[in-house]
Amino acid sequence: MSLSARIAARTQSQAPPSEPAEQGPLSATTERYRAAGMQTGDSVTEVRLRIQRQLADELGPTLYAAGAAGDDLDARVRQTLTELIAREQTPLAGADKARIIRDVTDDVLGHGPIESLLRDPSVSEVMVNGPDLIFVERFGRLERADVEFDDEAHLRRIIDRICSRVGRRVDEASPMVDARLPDGSRVNAVVPPVALDGSSLTIRKFSASPLTVDDLIRFGTLTARTAEFLETCVRGRRNIVVSGGTGSGKTTMLNVLSAYVPYDERIVTVEDAAELQLRQDHVVRLESRPNNSEGRGSISTRDLVRNALRMRPDRIVVGEVRDAAALDMLQAMNTGHDGSLTTLHANAPRDAIARMETMVLMGGMDLPVRAIRDQIASAVDVILQISRLKDGSRRITHISEVVGMESDVVSVQDLFLFDFKAGTDSAGRFRGTLEPTGLRPRFADDLAVYGVTMPAALFTKGRR
Repeated sequence: MSLSARIAARTQSQAPPSEPAEQGPLSATTERYRAAGMQTGDSVTEVRLRIQRQLADELGPTLYAAGAAGDDLDARVRQTLTELIAREQTPLAGADKARIIRDVTDDVLGHGPIESLLRDPSVSEVMVNGPDLIFVERFGRLERADVEFDDEAHLRRIIDRICSRVGRRVDEASPMVDARLPDGSRVNAVVPPVALDGSSLTIRKFSASPLTVDDLIRFGTLTARTAEFLETCVRGRRNIVVSGGTGSGKTTMLNVLSAYVPYDERIVTVEDAAELQLRQDHVVRLESRPNNSEGRGSISTRDLVRNALRMRPDRIVVGEVRDAAALDMLQAMNTGHDGSLTTLHANAPRDAIARMETMVLMGGMDLPVRAIRDQIASAVDVILQISRLKDGSRRITHISEVVGMESDVVSVQDLFLFDFKAGTDSAGRFRGTLEPTGLRPRFADDLAVYGVTMPAALFTKGRR
């Protein structure tokens, strides 16, 4: 059932009582609706759809012209909407007129009914499970949103618009797509026949102003002491892998770490969908590309990592390694590109090592396991594990050093661990913080080559 039909059904089921005196004085607008024999919600929806059709008739060529966007188009749409509303014969309250203008503008130029959610700074993720079932994440908690698409076709139009803006496509032949919004927010869409209950759209929002290390300290993601340690690692050109689950904050942490890279170094970033927001001037951004409609022309992350090696980078930052690109990343770390950064999916530092080993094997390389582990032990210096805890907060739970090989096993020692034993408060939030284990990293003395010193006090237990 379409949204307009559902609104009509709800309106009819909630007809006003026959005794006006029991509900207080009626507004003039409501009196006009009753005199015309119309229901408020139903008429507003009908007017919105009618005006949207009229807008398409008047501005169609302009709206759908290649590259149509910007403040000029936005102003023209709003002006035309105002004129159409003024010519509308249906009596409307001022609030209804404003709502119609907002809804039509969002639908024509933005992302339809979810545009208001994308503007809401408290919403960190929007999840569309079909046209009439939308959820959001606020402060780490999921809740249902009170907005809906008109129908499946309406949702598909919005998905197609998002994909077309970044040169991607989604259809029955290619029913899954990764894309991004102009502000860098990550988008994933799945459509039928893969999505059985209607098209699915997931948008992970990125803040217009990226979070800083001070923000993460305030949120409790890390402590001032661990922030100082990570800064010395980045300035000391240590290779760092950020590990964690989906939505744990890996990309945010990668942005924070990249802020410590000196401004006189050349950085090349490689991503599936451009999300990183580096502040340095000397940055080259590369983005992978899927097959075109003819099944050709794909450029993988692995291709881009190999090409990045020829671009004279001081550092390579890979948004996420999830396939055989792990081998190329390890080789880059081992061939003069110290201080490189990347992320991957894993539940713990040792699991991250196993994941890297598995991804190298995915490339079909006939390498002995011992050789792969040697590469990992030689390339990776620090593994930073970040998790989304059950209270909705994102916390760093491990900072571990890869210290080398012991027999056929990659040896790892924990430098900082999250204190889960501190329990939770009355609101269910974890009280613990990231505490040092007392171990000092073996690479601490090597940082002097880069003019960086690592105070021993960072690893003293009982101090902040």
